Amino acid sequence: METFSSHPIREITFKSGLSLEIHQGDITLMKTDGIVNAANKYLSHGGGVAAAIVERGGETIQRESDQWIDAHGLIDFSNPAYTSGGTMTCKYVIHAAGPVWGEGDEDEKLSQAIQGSLRLANQLGVESISFPAISTGIFGFPVERAAEVILTNFLNYSKGQQPSKINKIQMVLFDNQTLGIFTNIFDNIFRID
Repeated sequence: METFSSHPIREITFKSGLSLEIHQGDITLMKTDGIVNAANKYLSHGGGVAAAIVERGGETIQRESDQWIDAHGLIDFSNPAYTSGGTMTCKYVIHAAGPVWGEGDEDEKLSQAIQGSLRLANQLGVESISFPAISTGIFGFPVERAAEVILTNFLNYSKGQQPSKINKIQMVLFDNQTLGIFTNIFDNIFRID
């Protein structure tokens, strides 16, 4: 089974013991317990990260997604769905609905998607989780603004009062431009020189 392992481009370990890393690569190949899918509320995995996840993990992911919708209805920002990882090495795919830019209150909705994904991952017993840059592709969320929202949510999660099973969060970014923006925002937030 093919996996991807790289040295993090940025890394910080918080007082809580939680580590946050930024990697460049293919999220479907990351060796983590869970990966987050930038999904739509219908769990129809037709493009972007979602299509790549189904392509790598197999049609079982779309089938389990359809079963989730049949049983629970559409997903919302704060309550993602989950499926198995199919043929990928991860145990779970957490399907987080990201906001479409221009629909209003996008920062809050993206925060809810991040918080909901972390909450669900913790409930599932996930110790390591990989995130893409949710909503920055076809949903049009500006990358710099998304990076600020996402990384600030990770910082806030590290300060949480609730015990967490998660000990590693990885941002996995595919293209150089998005990677550059996320590393700059990371350096600003965490004051890395």
